[in-house]
Amino acid sequence: MTRRSPNELEHAWQTFVALVMDTRGDYRREASAATGLPFSRLRALKRVGYGPITLRALAESMSTDAPAATVIVNDLEERGFVRREPHPEDKRAKVVSVTTEGKRVLRALASVSDPVPPSFDALDEREIATFVRIAEKIRAK
Repeated sequence: MTRRSPNELEHAWQTFVALVMDTRGDYRREASAATGLPFSRLRALKRVGYGPITLRALAESMSTDAPAATVIVNDLEERGFVRREPHPEDKRAKVVSVTTEGKRVLRALASVSDPVPPSFDALDEREIATFVRIAEKIRAK
């Protein structure tokens, strides 16, 4: 496999990030409006909704530090959307899980439309298949 230069890789990454970030504003606003929560809280709640998770793992999955994740979990817990319990095997760790009320918020979030950006209309079937293949390859690493 031919390796690309760091500049080419950086350009590819920055282009992809810009595409995602530039097309998510409407969804983020609609998600917050539908649930009454800031999007940072929704990101965390969605991850907890997949199953109980330690605070440390939650922080890592959100690319943030443990103190920031703790602030988010404190807010979600005060709102009744998550509960924090001692880890069954590690006395230093806490496990966060979603509550019934948190599941209600996640259902409201799931009802928010997350449309494909109009710019994707420029892709033909082959390009879409290539895009998906590349994204899945990157995600698998």
